[in-house]
Amino acid sequence: MPQKYRPAHRAAQVTESGGPLRVVAVKPREPGPGEVRLQVKASGVCGADAGTAANPSPAHGFPITPGHEVAGVVAAVGEGVAGWAIGERAGVGWFGGSCGHCPACRSGDVVHCAERRVPGLGYPGGWSTTLTVPAAALVRVPDGLSFEEAAPFGCAGVTTFNALRQGGAEPGDRVAVLGIGGLGHLAVQFAAAMGFETVAIGRGEDKRQASLRLGAHHYVDGAAEDAGRTLRAMGGARLILSTASGSEPLAALVDGLTPHGRLTVVGFDGTPLQLPLDKLVMHARHVTGHVTGGPLDTERAMRFALATGVRPRVRTAPLEEAAAALKAQRSGQARFRMVLTTGD
Repeated sequence: MPQKYRPAHRAAQVTESGGPLRVVAVKPREPGPGEVRLQVKASGVCGADAGTAANPSPAHGFPITPGHEVAGVVAAVGEGVAGWAIGERAGVGWFGGSCGHCPACRSGDVVHCAERRVPGLGYPGGWSTTLTVPAAALVRVPDGLSFEEAAPFGCAGVTTFNALRQGGAEPGDRVAVLGIGGLGHLAVQFAAAMGFETVAIGRGEDKRQASLRLGAHHYVDGAAEDAGRTLRAMGGARLILSTASGSEPLAALVDGLTPHGRLTVVGFDGTPLQLPLDKLVMHARHVTGHVTGGPLDTERAMRFALATGVRPRVRTAPLEEAAAALKAQRSGQARFRMVLTTGD
């Protein structure tokens, strides 16, 4: 039986407002000065990708190719690029480039560049067999990680890793993670590996055993009990990392912080946070936001994972099934991260 023809390069794209996500043939864009082209091997499916795919008026027009958790190999190197060679294992994450000359960039805070670029938003993303990116955004992928494992570190991995190590908690402190999904399942593992007494907060008893297997020391069912009150009864948490997409539980969770404790939000739905200020002022508590990390942060997260056994739990699907994979991620069926593979 003859094999079905498959284009040499293809991408999952939305070509019109409200249109479906379809895999189509694409032409590779050869790298210009300062750029590198990747042969994509694996690309994660993040909750933010749903918004990218559904955007009715993207800033750079149609078609839209989502994807900002990418791992592959260097396929071509542009003029003026040093330190990268064809065939090297590399990736790119949510941070996909910056201007290089603004105060944020000059101070090393590249992820807060006002002109930062995100794959899938600033240029075509990684749900493709080919992706051309600024060389400065590239991440080296260590040999100890498969491409499928490495891809989620570009967003979920580096985001939770950085939020925890910059959250003010020290080994032995109690740290809680709200939400046991694509970000949260990595946050629980990182927290336990960093030496924190780790509390996982989910919804439903079905998450208890999974959370304990991931390394949590305690599990709180937020659907059956007041998580903030439970944390307070334990003695309070120095840090609560919210990876859940909903903002509604956050005001009550603040009661579970110790004095000088911090609530760090990495997942949100845009709903305003209704929080009486006395909960903060009277106990010197903090509420902060956090977004991703730069390439070196991502490499550090991967090295830490190799040293400690932290791994994303992934379900893979071929690129041709991108629409079904996105649906599975949105419905919470991924357990815990969908990753698209190209088979190339």
